[in-house]
Amino acid sequence: MSKIIAINAGSSSLKFTLYQMPEEEAVSSGIIERIGLKDSIFTIKYGEGKKYSVTEDIDNHEIAVEKLMTQLVELGIITDFNEITGVGHRIVAGGEDFKESALIDDEALAKIEALGELAPLHNPANATGIRAFKKLLPEITSVAVFDTAFHADMPAVNYLYSIPMEYYEDFAARKYGAHGTSHQYVSERAAELLGKPLEDLKIITCHLGNGASITAVDGGKSIDTSMGFTPLAGLTMGTRSGDIDASLLPYLMNKLEITDINEMVNILNKKSGLLGLSGVSSDMRDVETEAEAGDERSQLALDIFYNRVQKYIGQYIATMNGVDAIVFTAGIGENSAMTRQIIIDGISWFGCDIDEERNNVRGEERIISTDAAKVQVLLIPTDEEKVILNDVIRLSK
Repeated sequence: MSKIIAINAGSSSLKFTLYQMPEEEAVSSGIIERIGLKDSIFTIKYGEGKKYSVTEDIDNHEIAVEKLMTQLVELGIITDFNEITGVGHRIVAGGEDFKESALIDDEALAKIEALGELAPLHNPANATGIRAFKKLLPEITSVAVFDTAFHADMPAVNYLYSIPMEYYEDFAARKYGAHGTSHQYVSERAAELLGKPLEDLKIITCHLGNGASITAVDGGKSIDTSMGFTPLAGLTMGTRSGDIDASLLPYLMNKLEITDINEMVNILNKKSGLLGLSGVSSDMRDVETEAEAGDERSQLALDIFYNRVQKYIGQYIATMNGVDAIVFTAGIGENSAMTRQIIIDGISWFGCDIDEERNNVRGEERIISTDAAKVQVLLIPTDEEKVILNDVIRLSK
């Protein structure tokens, strides 16, 4: 029996869905969370309500892939590795080299690794995952699906920075965005739930997880997004700073006696965000727990997170001259009712209003705004793996 596996590797997670072909039926799914952190959580769902779960330290993505494949065999989900005939990898940065999904050969993999400059937390992890799968399954079809592809046709007024034009012309220095497969999926699904043509809707999609971004989707097209040249820009995230004044870098480097700019960028990518502000954790759940216990730094970290999301939503309402729907998705967006409530309560002037009872759920697809709300608010669990599956099927042909 042939199967295709869709792999979605985040900066600290590895999510998968295994599909039975040609039925395209999801027969197993799961996630390894907190990769590189203490007490990684490894969960596999399969069969009729069966679930495998273990908590153990998993140091990197290569180990995560090996544990995943081994466990699929041990649980009898696949008989052996050869049962898998195709694998699709979510890749964050495609730059201007990849404006759509592509088959992975040695040349493509080398470009993906080189584009690590644009996504230092992700592309290296994505490339490690690709190599790990190629080591175990060298002959199968491997496809790269790029987060940046959905944003490739943004208007120049939104993707260009106000720097000398030759920097874009010579070095492709521009905004690329990320999380494109997620923003694409949830915006299309929102239109279906609202019973309206996607082409007629203005939607703001909020992908809030350890990595977080917001996108303005007008008529089904991404016209602006919060992440920039790399996924470092935009919102406050788990370990990433989000937007800062570039002049702060040389100032801090002087104060900290740092001479290598890469060390400073590493601090902004891996030691900032919720982790840097709270001093507790990069995981929203840990920060919420400490805030509820009275930790002031943790509460401030949460308040800054909410504030940045509200600012981008307001900015994109102005960019599109209106909004019909706001969508929450990804780990925080799907599971934190408090986060959704606080964010929407802070922008009620625009006609947003959450129904407290409808909002009191985790990861359940639904409209969570009140009947009287002018702007519909939706909770839609993202399904990037379905987008990945479709591209593996298309390119396999």
